[in-house]
Amino acid sequence: MASTYVNDLRLNELGTGDGSGTWGTTTNTNLELIGEALSFGTEAISTNANTHTSTIADGSTDPARSMYIKYTGALDSDCTITIAPNTLSRVHFIENATTDSGSSGPYNIIISQGSGANITIPNGDTKVVYLDGAGSGAAVVDAFASLSTVDLKVQDDLTVTDDAAVGGALTVTGLITGNANLTLGGTTPTLTIGDAGAEDTKLVFDGNAQDFYVGLDDSADDLVIGKGSTVGTTPALSIDENLLVTVSDDVKVAGRSIGTITTDNDGSFDLAVSNDFKCTPSGDFTLTFTNGDAGQSGNIFLINSGGHTVSAHADVAINATALTALATAGTYHLAYFCSVDSGTANTIAVSVSGALT
Repeated sequence: MASTYVNDLRLNELGTGDGSGTWGTTTNTNLELIGEALSFGTEAISTNANTHTSTIADGSTDPARSMYIKYTGALDSDCTITIAPNTLSRVHFIENATTDSGSSGPYNIIISQGSGANITIPNGDTKVVYLDGAGSGAAVVDAFASLSTVDLKVQDDLTVTDDAAVGGALTVTGLITGNANLTLGGTTPTLTIGDAGAEDTKLVFDGNAQDFYVGLDDSADDLVIGKGSTVGTTPALSIDENLLVTVSDDVKVAGRSIGTITTDNDGSFDLAVSNDFKCTPSGDFTLTFTNGDAGQSGNIFLINSGGHTVSAHADVAINATALTALATAGTYHLAYFCSVDSGTANTIAVSVSGALT
């Protein structure tokens, strides 16, 4: 009975009565080929070939028998590699180490076994595949197409060419570089920058001619928008812990600038609440301003339909004739300006229009 090689390693299976006097040699060769099947092998593709066949030799050494196969050679197009025979059922690590023979590459290699599915391996990449050995319809399958692992450590770059879903916390201690969009989904998507440490945190917009940042100046407890990439330098706008907003330069408004009109009918205007007021007094009152800041200004729409007498607090600087005129029934526009913070005599200047109605 003749020897056969129908196993997945193409080892010599001696027939009954075969190998007289050479049985030991055959066995030793088989053992060597089993070792080769666990090894690393390199196979060159003919220059510019677009097809290549790796046929594992029967009973003799062959690089395609190796578990890890590195394909080399210079290509000018993608190359389909068929691993034969098509009855082999194997697992392979396959590396595409080909080079570009021209200037349009590098190129893929496409691993095939039969008319079934193929696997494409880009240049420079390695994939783990298995051959199903189904004969003429044999397929090659990506063994790690849906890899589940408890812990994965990547010592260098990690490139994701499709979606990446993270079900738990993602902790990164190095640099993340993204070349596409970042979308945060879920019912309450949240992006947290910082870990409650006493340090500045920021988001930098890296422009061609000019950079800008949005960041937390932790030493001042301010949220800052500014020019450059260093938090605290060249700020444009700052918000402190009391929600007070500081604008560091001119403000240009393309549309309308609309303030809030606060109704206050007792004639005492809290400037911490608003800049603009509407007042319809029901009796005599003293014109008073509280909680003003130096540089603050605003308007009062006074409807004194009852002709009530108006006097002025000591902080208010107002023309005496104008103050007396306010007692005449009518509607008036008052404008004010705080030269210093409230609490100092004659520091809040008030001008009065004539009666408007």
